[in-house]
Amino acid sequence: MTTAQMQLGMSGRATLAIGDALAGRGGHSPFARLRAALLFAGPAVVASIAYVDPGNFATNLQAGAKYGYSLLWVVLAANVVAMLFQALSAKLGIVTNRNLAEISRAHFPVPIVYAMWGVSEIAAMATDLAEFLGGALGLSLLLHVPLIAGMAITGIVTYAILAAEKRGFRPLELIIGALIGTVALSYVIELMLVDVNWSEAAHGAFVPHLQGGGALSLAAGIFGATVMPHAIYLHSGLTQHRAPARNDAARRKLLRFSNREVIVALSLAGLVNMAMVIMASSAFHAGHADVAEIETAYRSLTPLLGAGAAAVFLVSLLASGISSSVVGTMAGQMVMQGFVGLHIPVGLRRLLTMAPAFVVAALGVQATDALLYSQVVLSFALPAPMIALVIVTSRRDIMGEFVNSTKVTTAAIAATVVILALNVVLLLQTFGALG
Repeated sequence: MTTAQMQLGMSGRATLAIGDALAGRGGHSPFARLRAALLFAGPAVVASIAYVDPGNFATNLQAGAKYGYSLLWVVLAANVVAMLFQALSAKLGIVTNRNLAEISRAHFPVPIVYAMWGVSEIAAMATDLAEFLGGALGLSLLLHVPLIAGMAITGIVTYAILAAEKRGFRPLELIIGALIGTVALSYVIELMLVDVNWSEAAHGAFVPHLQGGGALSLAAGIFGATVMPHAIYLHSGLTQHRAPARNDAARRKLLRFSNREVIVALSLAGLVNMAMVIMASSAFHAGHADVAEIETAYRSLTPLLGAGAAAVFLVSLLASGISSSVVGTMAGQMVMQGFVGLHIPVGLRRLLTMAPAFVVAALGVQATDALLYSQVVLSFALPAPMIALVIVTSRRDIMGEFVNSTKVTTAAIAATVVILALNVVLLLQTFGALG
């Protein structure tokens, strides 16, 4: 490595190598192709933390404990929808070099832009509440310290990781990737410790079934925890300036790598989500179906599966909470700057997003309840970026030759309509209009 390359830093060297790969100078051996794939990996990995954040722990825990394997199909469906919208978001950033918030501000009427920003900020608060509170809860239980102390430690660790962004995109991508890997490995271990009925799990994954209104509410929460507004905004921002695509041929190559990364990263996240439900079902459904809180699940795992299983559960929650807290802060800043052009220091943004979690703790609200409520809020905020993304990626004047095909647009509209319908039914149920 030359002195000039060392001065560029990790991100600068990655950008140069990506440029070489796009220009066909990276070689054609299996090793060269693997190296190229790893160079392009990053945006979907970072975005995928939104799909294994503490909100997922809360909804998946309740789904498995109360309904066994029967809601696995909801997790699978939500993950497929997530793949579609993350791929569209990544495409928008690659093709236009702008993120969804910026594109929305440029092409939608001002009242709609401000309405979207308001809804997005509410969603960001709900997201940050879930992520920060989850990490703090994991630390609190793992270290046997008060929740407030766990919050303080989580805040410090989050600040430290966010500082890595000053060195470019690559160090942060690697840190987030390592934390996601920790969550995934934790659930591989958990599945080895429980007795899984795989035939029932397969039936639950592929045969749709809802056991009453409670299951419907939880299904809405699962969608809210899986297909997340801030991840849809964030992915376009992660891809808009990452790779030097100077022509349509390079953009086509970038899109191929991006789509593959989305499939791999979100498939892994989906498997982790399903593993959460399977673990909760196998450990709790038969004799502890009333387990509904993360704290209770942790304490129940020790007598059921041993202290090791409980410790692994907390480590995964901690890794999830810290990494998603970092990503949530990045997304919140991107949304604010994209919609209204405001930029505030990341430290201040972090303080503002931590405040609701401290309020929740001070009010004595159960952490798991707060996590579940936040996911329902997210499910109602979700249609705004979904509709916006479908509109802008279906416009030829914005996307050029990369405009959505009719099949893709139809699938995206159908997914949006399903989520809207689910939210309407949930709203009616909440206010007693449905039994």
